[in-house]
Amino acid sequence: MDEPSLKSKFIGALVGTGIGDALGAPFEGRSKVKPEDIDGIADRLASLTYTDDTHMMIGVAESLVRTGGFDGEDMAQAFTKNYELEPFRGYGPGPPRIFRLIRAGGAWDEVAQGLYHSGSYGNGSAMRVAPIGMLYHNNPLVLTGVAHKSSQITHAHNLGKEGATLQAYAIALATNLKPGGTFDRSDLLTKLIGFVSDRVYKEKLTQIQALLPHPDKDRVITELGNGIEAFNSVPTAIYSFLAHPDSFAQAVRFAISLGGDTDTIGAMTGAISGAYLGIKSIPGGWRSKLENRQYIEELAEKLYHLFLGTD
Repeated sequence: MDEPSLKSKFIGALVGTGIGDALGAPFEGRSKVKPEDIDGIADRLASLTYTDDTHMMIGVAESLVRTGGFDGEDMAQAFTKNYELEPFRGYGPGPPRIFRLIRAGGAWDEVAQGLYHSGSYGNGSAMRVAPIGMLYHNNPLVLTGVAHKSSQITHAHNLGKEGATLQAYAIALATNLKPGGTFDRSDLLTKLIGFVSDRVYKEKLTQIQALLPHPDKDRVITELGNGIEAFNSVPTAIYSFLAHPDSFAQAVRFAISLGGDTDTIGAMTGAISGAYLGIKSIPGGWRSKLENRQYIEELAEKLYHLFLGTD
């Protein structure tokens, strides 16, 4: 892949996260959303404001760039600092408690496990994982280790870590595909099924195969889910991308139209689609309105140069 195309994918994945998040945020908790309502909101809003999903994704990217790779302590501190600067981003009750424990000297890889005895299996670590999927898109083994460790900071349950790793790998596979060519959805699903180890995710990914030929939103919601649990949202984001692989806008609209955890499923769908299609696939009107877009794009470029091993 030529360098301009790969750079476009890096920017597309990070900006795509923000776009999906910001477009989905106004509809969080609704049962279903009309696609035209999504466009209406986008047209009316002067700025597309992101939530904690993108805020934490920024923290992941900042830490990776600053340390030249994964450093758990640095990433935990990045989350903590960013939260303290902008606590209004819509964080749930768990992460702020974890951040306070980290600020008080708690170990980055232990505080979440202590707060939730079995660990959280929410989608909070999957929603922010795009920078990891991009940086390690050519190394699944390292990607797995980093995704698991980054999840451990806030979501220590195996289902939470597996969800983050699956999302990162979906982004990696999308990055390695050339848009516009022959897109083999079955091959991508086969790779994802072979990649995950937990039975819940294997079953959900297998269900995607059956759902794709006959799109039915009710079945997608019932069988894949639209909730805050990682296993009820990561497969749904993957489905939303696979149902509309050639259109960023259609993939994100579909993800949000399912209702439920619209900002996070929109963010994860936007990350995968942006990693596949690149930044130019994102509608200009959406992209121009994304809050803090220039900084997000700068982070993506720095992440790209880190991947290349250049300054």
